[in-house]
Amino acid sequence: MSRIHACLVEALPEGEALRLDTNPVVALFHIGGEFYAINDRCSHGNASMSEGYLEDDATVECPLHAASFCLKTGKALCLPATTHLQTYPVTVADGSVFIDLPEER
Repeated sequence: MSRIHACLVEALPEGEALRLDTNPVVALFHIGGEFYAINDRCSHGNASMSEGYLEDDATVECPLHAASFCLKTGKALCLPATTHLQTYPVTVADGSVFIDLPEER
């Protein structure tokens, strides 16, 4: 795993998302005082999850096809998506948000 600095805590307000042009591309969400990182690309279609509709129950809805995903597990919660999204460990330390991403091969 490779730990990257995603942003400062205050740079991502509650209820917002941030797209990170990393490899893989990641969507970082701030909801309920927690930060969650998932693969930014919807598993059903070519949509950025960082542009999705964030719900208070830590789910995000795809902006194109209304598929919902759990931010905690990446699980696809409804059709048309049937494939889960990859999640990534998030750490908050010293006012910064860090994400652990797999090493590039």
